[in-house]
Amino acid sequence: MKIKSLFFAASLLSSTGLTLAHGMTAEQAWARFTVPGVTMGGVFMNLNNHTGKDDALVSVSTPIATQTEIHETINIDGMMKMRPVPQGVALPNAKITALQPGGHHIMLMGLKQPLKVGTQIPLTLTFKHTHPITIQVPVRKEGLGATSTAPMMH
Repeated sequence: MKIKSLFFAASLLSSTGLTLAHGMTAEQAWARFTVPGVTMGGVFMNLNNHTGKDDALVSVSTPIATQTEIHETINIDGMMKMRPVPQGVALPNAKITALQPGGHHIMLMGLKQPLKVGTQIPLTLTFKHTHPITIQVPVRKEGLGATSTAPMMH
């Protein structure tokens, strides 16, 4: 009975973005709301690597979009542009890596429905070494300090 309780507790912690002593966690995750007709959205979070070794986020999936990509925002001649990062995002051991507006982030393309404030979306994060984790990401109007003043092109 104790083993089942521990397994249930570990599963519950993992689904909420928390974990036991060793592992990968997604913290402060959020997705930006979209209006009807917009088919792309962004997801942001802090990835906390406490696995004991360097790792990388290599892919992301969700049933609410036809395609997902890990992106980075770069400045080219004063114009901010987003581009895919097919090799993923490095996650150094014992460090928190921010996926945030204006930096690395997750793009959801081909949204099957608008992202509505107050809802949650399932997101599976796949890593180079660590087992994948699935989290529930709250949809918000704005994130924590998510502002950018530079023009953005995709």
